[in-house]
Amino acid sequence: MQILLRWLLSALAIIITAKLIPGIHVASFWASLWIAVILGLINAVIRPILILITLPINIFTLGLFTLVINGALVLLASSVIKGFEVSGFWVAILFSIVLSVISYLLNSLLIK
Repeated sequence: MQILLRWLLSALAIIITAKLIPGIHVASFWASLWIAVILGLINAVIRPILILITLPINIFTLGLFTLVINGALVLLASSVIKGFEVSGFWVAILFSIVLSVISYLLNSLLIK
C-alpha cells in the first residue's frame, strides 16, 4: 500500500513541477504515472552506474556534476515516454531539482 501511495505522490509531484516550469509538458495523469515508473527505474539502475563512472569529475566538482547526470536522465526519460516533453538540457536540470524538492515536501507531509 505504501509503494502505491509513493507512486501516486511521485506522479503528483511530476504534474506540479511541470506546471511550475515552462518548457516541460506532461500530457496526462497517466503519462505522469509512467514518468514516475521510468524515472524510478532509471534512477535505480542507470544512475548508480553513471555516478560510479563519473566519480573523478564528481569529486572534482564537489558533487555538482550529479546535476548534469540528473538532467541527462530526465532527457532520457523524455525520449522514452510519449506525452513527456522537455525543451532543453537546462530545463531538464531545473526539472530534476524542483521535482526533488516537491517530492520531498509531499512525502514528508503525507507519509509518516
